[in-house]
Formats: sequence, structure tokens, C-alpha cells
Amino acid sequence: MRKAIIHLKKKDPTLGRIIEAVGPYRMQYAPPTFANLVRSIVYQQLNGKAASTIYQRLVDAVGGGVTPESILKLRPAKLRKVGLSRQKSAYIADLARHTHAGSVVFDTIHQLSDDQVIEHLTAVKGIGVWTAHMFLIFALRRVDILPTGDLGVRMAIRKAYALPELPTKAEIEDLARAWRPYCSVASWYLWRSLEITL
Repeated sequence: MRKAIIHLKKKDPTLGRIIEAVGPYRMQYAPPTFANLVRSIVYQQLNGKAASTIYQRLVDAVGGGVTPESILKLRPAKLRKVGLSRQKSAYIADLARHTHAGSVVFDTIHQLSDDQVIEHLTAVKGIGVWTAHMFLIFALRRVDILPTGDLGVRMAIRKAYALPELPTKAEIEDLARAWRPYCSVASWYLWRSLEITL
């Protein structure tokens, strides 16, 4: 990762200051599994504590193993009882059906290109590009993913580069040309920059 840090500092002095202020790169990864993608769906648009509580209730409801089969055994009312919205219940059930049918295969998903992973996952109802980006970064450990739709990244860019408004997708892509091929690393530093005073 030293090569990525050197590259980012050299190509973008503003990001270089963030890297110095934040310190060592400590990305926390999760395995690229069905359970972790379900967890990502649960976490969409919720704060961490509420999402964590709901996910734990879901784990308890299925008896510990979040698998396509254990999810498909739950009635929609039971999914909602753990705290999931009607929409998220439908999304998780749809992912379970796709995985059970073999149209989403977690054992071989790492063999796909970034674009193929996005196409593969967004075919499931309720999985958008943001969730696919998070899966690519945190589960598949891809180092050049630019989550242009992530509010945290947008807020961090606005703060660091003193922009009057949140940047557009095009503005982020333009800025990130200098970060390639390490956009995931840059994103991690941007997220961390929101936790400190620069």
C-alpha cells in the first residue's frame, strides 16, 4: 500500500495533507459472502447503531447463519418484525432467490471485472451502484473504485477542497483522475477526514 500512498501524495497535495493528518491506512475488509451483502443492504441509509441492531436481530431470527436458504424460510412478516422496512425485506429476499437460483455466485464473483461485478449485483432488486461499489471496496478489495454516489466522499471532497456545494459525479471523476489507480485508497482517506479537524 506504500506505493498507493506515495502516488496519492505526489499527485494531489490536498489529499496528501489528509493522508498526513489521518495516518496509516487501515482498511477493514469483510469476506465476499452472501451474508455480508445482506448486511450492506441492511446498512443502506441507516446509522451504524440502528443497522447493527437490526442485522443482529436478523442473524438471531435465522438461527445464526445468514444464507439464501435461511432467508427464504422466513416469511416477509418475520423479516419486517426484525426491523427491516418492507422494501429492504423484499431486496434481501430477492438476493436470496438470485443466489439460490445461481444467478449470483459468491464463490466466483472475485473472478469478474469491476464493471461485471456491478452489472451482476445491480440485477438484484434493491442493489444499486453504491452497494456494488461498497462490495467491491470492502469485500473484493479492489483498489481503484470511485464511489461517486457516496455522501461521505462527497462531503469530504467539499470540505477538503473548499467547494461551495457538494461536488457532482463529473466533478468527482475529474478530480479523481489524479488518484487512479488507487481511488479506493483515496476514498478511505476522505471518509476518515470527516472524523478529524484539518
